[in-house]
Amino acid sequence: MLSYTVRRILGMIPTLLLISVVCFTVINLQPGSFLDQYLEDPRVTKETVQSITRQLGLDQPLWVQYLTWMKGIVTQGDFGYSFVNGRPVSSLIWERLGWTVFLALLTLLVSWVIAVPLGIYTALNRYTKRSAALNFFGYVSLATPDFLVALLLIALVLKWGGSNVGGLFSPQFIDAPWSAAKVLDLLNHLWIPMIAIGLEGVAGLMRQMRASMLDVVGQDYVRTARAKGLAERRVLWKHAVRNAVNPLISLAGLSLPSLISGTIIASIVLNLPTIGPFLYDSLLNKDQYVAMTLLLFSALLLLIGNLLSDLALAWADPRVRFE
Repeated sequence: MLSYTVRRILGMIPTLLLISVVCFTVINLQPGSFLDQYLEDPRVTKETVQSITRQLGLDQPLWVQYLTWMKGIVTQGDFGYSFVNGRPVSSLIWERLGWTVFLALLTLLVSWVIAVPLGIYTALNRYTKRSAALNFFGYVSLATPDFLVALLLIALVLKWGGSNVGGLFSPQFIDAPWSAAKVLDLLNHLWIPMIAIGLEGVAGLMRQMRASMLDVVGQDYVRTARAKGLAERRVLWKHAVRNAVNPLISLAGLSLPSLISGTIIASIVLNLPTIGPFLYDSLLNKDQYVAMTLLLFSALLLLIGNLLSDLALAWADPRVRFE
């Protein structure tokens, strides 16, 4: 297992290099550049634009810009300079990375805790009215965009007399030190993004778990376990659920980057301090080093998520071996 993990990690290096080339090429193929705002401003002279171009390094050939960017990443951990914010990209990302990872992991955990039992229940009680209602709820959740759910929740909170529905903290707690009151305020704000972002994930995981359970409960080894006289609870959890959950483990790694890049609009609506809105703003403002770094970071999350899901699958299923 250790040798397999090392090989996978080493294999990520050329993959990330190729992805970095693609990201750099795609970002530079978009029409216009960050300097367009100065070219369109009559108050800015041509000499000033040329000076800004030299300062930002945009007068160099594209291959020189790429090699300079990669050299900074490899040797100094420098991901470039944000044209819009006037700060290094790494410092801007670290400010948002903590909350992004926190919301992503918490949403993923809550989705699993809710979706897996619901999927098991709807599979074992598929002809009941309650199961039909849960399946209908799952279809509606899959068809409803997360930003629309966020808007509906905000409207309900405002209708019920609430006021602070955006962000993760009330204004008086944004820059305040951590305390019990600040944690309680965070919990009061956290449920809205959890529902808005996680609802679609719960519905998808529930449907996947239901389909997997329906496939597993008809297998020969489940019928054999029942024929041996094992308790139904033991047959269900030790044999059926343990094998039915494997496809969900394989898909878990794919959900990490989607929780960052797939919830951009909902994060903007809810004013969340995450990477998603930051990526959106960088693309609008043609802040190329920020956009390239965030796209590269999303690809890295996908590679890490796939590795972790493969390792978790080998741990959960004794039949899976990578030696």
